Amino acid sequence: MKNFNKLFCLICLAGMPLIASALPSDANQPIRLLADRATYVEKTGVTTYSGNVTIEQGTLKIAADNLTVNLNPSNRSINSVVATGRPATLQQVVSQEKGLAKGQANRIDYNAVTGIVTLTGNAKLTQAGSSFAGNTIRYSLKLGDVEANAGGGQRVELVFPPNTEINQRGVR
Repeated sequence: MKNFNKLFCLICLAGMPLIASALPSDANQPIRLLADRATYVEKTGVTTYSGNVTIEQGTLKIAADNLTVNLNPSNRSINSVVATGRPATLQQVVSQEKGLAKGQANRIDYNAVTGIVTLTGNAKLTQAGSSFAGNTIRYSLKLGDVEANAGGGQRVELVFPPNTEINQRGVR
């Protein structure tokens, strides 16, 4: 019976959308998770995946060496997800207008309650031709706000593409 409970919880977890504020259709897509190993501790609500972990749900794609999912003890919904790797990567189409957002870092923390993704350690985030790089980047999936911080005597790097409409008007 205990093995059935573990299997049931893993199946239930796989049915929950990880990041709900991107394309609405993503939440309705099946989740495909691959890993070399998966463990679930019912008492704590912690599920750990290790070894070449990949998750896909619609436009969402996560790749990591290890992934830990913390569930809310009362309703088993996802509270947070932590992905680690060299680097761990995340990508998702945020909206049709904003396009694809890609992030990579040594550690990616996703807070399902606030909708904030924190990339830590050699962090980089790109979207719509712009990029942000630093030691830590906080990205609000709900608001689209980005905060980048440097560390270790380095500086934050921001790169913005040229505005082609302005450049083309200036040429005419």
